[in-house]
Amino acid sequence: MELGLGGKVAMVTGASRGIGKGIALGLVAEGCHLAICARTSEPLQTAAEEFRAKGVEVLALPLDVTKADHLEQLAQQAIAKFGKIDILVNNVGGNRRAAFEATTDADWQAIIDINLISQVRMSRAVIPQMRRQGSGVILFISSIFGRESGGPNLSIYNATKSALISLAKIMAVELAPHNIRVNSIAPGSIRFPGGSWDKRCLEDPEGMKAFVAREMPLGRFGMVEEVACVAVFLASERASLVTGACVNVDGGQSRSLI
Repeated sequence: MELGLGGKVAMVTGASRGIGKGIALGLVAEGCHLAICARTSEPLQTAAEEFRAKGVEVLALPLDVTKADHLEQLAQQAIAKFGKIDILVNNVGGNRRAAFEATTDADWQAIIDINLISQVRMSRAVIPQMRRQGSGVILFISSIFGRESGGPNLSIYNATKSALISLAKIMAVELAPHNIRVNSIAPGSIRFPGGSWDKRCLEDPEGMKAFVAREMPLGRFGMVEEVACVAVFLASERASLVTGACVNVDGGQSRSLI
């Protein structure tokens, strides 16, 4: 299927590893140029060279997404370099696990800043350009634990990931007159080298085997590429009627009816 993404400009936060890198690779495979960021310079530049080797232009900035001026810098430099921003993938995120009563204001503020406020700011930074263009796509990487209970010790994570789904729905309505589509993606348990599920599998293989048997109907963890394929489709005009949606990519792991 021709997705019509050749020559488009995509901005992906947290693109040096994991799901962010996988989505960036998927967009590159369709001919998108990239504006990417991550906190640590070396892995970011390594990823950028990997993307450039596939024949696209890449702007790679090491920055902290929790700093408002850093996000403005990314948007402004991307517009200066490419003259447009067609796609924004708000991918960066984090977590602090603790029982609710043990969480502190500092815990809440840190994860709200990275999981929610950074994505709010990044979206606000690109919307004026998308409005001028008369088109654009914004994607939020949420989680199935933003759609339903994720169990104990996840109060901050669930709250912020739920907020992204709600935010995307409202933005989709507000931005529809400008031909800007907004959707969220809810991955399930995705394993990749160095990721949290990978670490758990290495530390407790028997426990994780039992987890997969109990929680994963397809009998395995998800792969980064499977999330990336959905993101690339949603970024394309093939998904032109899809806005305000939250798409699960979880192998049937979640139990929600919505």
